[in-house]
Amino acid sequence: MGDVEGKKMKILCLHGFRTSGKFLKKQISKWDSSIFAHFDMDFPDGIHPAGGKSDIEGIFPGPYFEWFQFNKDFTEYTNLEECINYLCEYITSKGPFDGLLGFSQGATIAALLLGYQAQGKILKDQPKMKLYVSISGSKFREPSICEVAYKEPIKVKSIHFIGEKDWLKLPSEELATAFENPLIISHPQGHTVPRLDEDAVQKLKNWTEEIFLLFQSKSTTTSEDAELGETKNEQEFKN
Repeated sequence: MGDVEGKKMKILCLHGFRTSGKFLKKQISKWDSSIFAHFDMDFPDGIHPAGGKSDIEGIFPGPYFEWFQFNKDFTEYTNLEECINYLCEYITSKGPFDGLLGFSQGATIAALLLGYQAQGKILKDQPKMKLYVSISGSKFREPSICEVAYKEPIKVKSIHFIGEKDWLKLPSEELATAFENPLIISHPQGHTVPRLDEDAVQKLKNWTEEIFLLFQSKSTTTSEDAELGETKNEQEFKN
């Protein structure tokens, strides 16, 4: 029982365009540490080196990375399949993961993975993800992707941070509609991992604690079932 009580959930955290895992980790560190107290957070770098100037040059040291490339209308993508394959391999080798968190491009690709997994397109041998945290995420616009990834509401507990001054405000709102019963937290800032006021901290903390308690309850049940199975086998062996 002690192992179950001490077990943490594992979240894969995907950074934004032309930044890095270390930068996203620093951004998330602005939030109250109690929010993710029951979670192990993994912050990998994107698969491709930045193909141009980063917005955080002079603010945070490189190197910088990106997950895939896209045109100005966000309707055509380069190296997207390579990115999906890389992340699926990462999840399989480093997981299992219980959820995904992402900022901007990271949130967008994370939502795509969840939609594809729900439709049985990828990660068929991995447990279903239980949570998703989107910060300034958006939907892909290419019809062949949308017809699969957003075919049905994604049944993963999700929370969406949407900035009033974010240039991706409307796309972020649209992404939230792709999920079943999304929790939306609006903030007055722009395209950034926002600093949270007391109300937002409490909402996010309540959300993560509720998910963790559900996870802990299911883990306890599974552990008890396994113990009962072992006891039954021992009794049958003695008989």
